[in-house]
Amino acid sequence: MADIEVSSTCEEGYTVTNVIDDEWELVVDALSEDGPSPNQVLAADYISCYIPALRVAADQTGYDDLGAVEAEVAADLDDDDDLEAVAFEIEVEADLGDDVEEIVELGEEICHVHSALQDELHAEITLHDDAF
Repeated sequence: MADIEVSSTCEEGYTVTNVIDDEWELVVDALSEDGPSPNQVLAADYISCYIPALRVAADQTGYDDLGAVEAEVAADLDDDDDLEAVAFEIEVEADLGDDVEEIVELGEEICHVHSALQDELHAEITLHDDAF
């Protein structure tokens, strides 16, 4: 059994309903009409992983609590609508002094999404046709 299991259904068009680990439902729409696009989900997923990683990094660097954290994500797409660049603007309540860069870099090392994107992770795909 895999660590994460996702069942996805697309009845028609470009809207996909995903059930994650038989518990969570996520609707993704390539056209952003019935839900966020895959690129929007990826941007949200990235920051949703990075913020907790940043908290762990701060803790490992000697800061017990970052307090409130707010982030804005800007993602750029190329002419083919492929994700080309992502930037985070993050504000934290705590004063981190001279440790900001160290905490940011450690957060990147801890963030699983950052690691997957850096390693250029690609799915192994098996397609079964005439299945219905």
